[in-house]
Amino acid sequence: MTDADDLVTAIEAVEEKLARAKASITQRFVGQETVVDLTLSALLCGGHALLIGLPGLGKTRLVETLSTVMGLDGSRIQFTPDLMPADILGSEVLETAADGSRSFRFLSGPVFCQLLMADEINRASPRTQSALLQAMQEKMVTVAGEDRPLGKPFHVLATQNPIEQEGTYPLPEAQLDRFLVKIDVDYPDRDTERAILLSTTGATETQAHAVFTDSELLDAQMLLRRMPVGDSIVEMILDLVRACRPDDSSASQRVRETVSWGPGPRAAQALMLTVRARAMLQGRLAPSPEDVLAMAQPVLSHRMGLNFAARARGDDLRTLISDVAASVSGIEAAA
Repeated sequence: MTDADDLVTAIEAVEEKLARAKASITQRFVGQETVVDLTLSALLCGGHALLIGLPGLGKTRLVETLSTVMGLDGSRIQFTPDLMPADILGSEVLETAADGSRSFRFLSGPVFCQLLMADEINRASPRTQSALLQAMQEKMVTVAGEDRPLGKPFHVLATQNPIEQEGTYPLPEAQLDRFLVKIDVDYPDRDTERAILLSTTGATETQAHAVFTDSELLDAQMLLRRMPVGDSIVEMILDLVRACRPDDSSASQRVRETVSWGPGPRAAQALMLTVRARAMLQGRLAPSPEDVLAMAQPVLSHRMGLNFAARARGDDLRTLISDVAASVSGIEAAA
């Protein structure tokens, strides 16, 4: 067999496991297929995800189920205004031995895991939020002058409540950019809500089971980066990201008049990875223009902002991104 044949065989094997993993997840997290796909995409790419949604929509349940199905050691932090960096990173304590000698021992915090749920991350102070920056980007933390590596793989799935904004600390752009995708968790439709009622209020409840191990997920992440991407897709990604920058020559008049700041190179990197992940989740061997169109909003919406005039008019950033993506791809934007 050639290297290309080996690659195809490996991708197809991962796609089969992903199908089983998704089936196991949707047994407990009913409906919301797009949310499940986007979250799995973030894990496949080795990145982090920001989930935006009201309380009670199943965000915590989704993360717990993902931890089980993907074979990851999970941990959860409820962010509050009085949470300190040491509460998530850990700290050193002075211990006295039986012979009277004293020494410091490091007590690891909840960040030393493989899948961290940061619940209502915008309720913590900027000082505590920034403690996650190094962890998310460098996959290690520095405590008492010593670098301590985190679990492999390491992912942060953070949640935010879009309604309650009193007493919150909005995430700065530098930290938002660390999230690979932003996922909007909306209300379920009537049929989905009926299925939720029937599956969660009985005497027994379906349990998730492990499909991946942590080492298998790491292998899948490396395999994802070997998936071929056509030159036309690469050019489309570059065209889309650059067309969303108001000071770029390729930007439309609408973008120039409504966008205050646009996405940086990390957005293009995120698109390059997530379109591969979407193709893999759908059982395909290479990404298509439809993948670029589908991933535009989750990847770009937290990496650009509307100016004051656009916000005053009530312009919708998601609609703008969809329209720009459609014009770049030549495909009509999905409703």
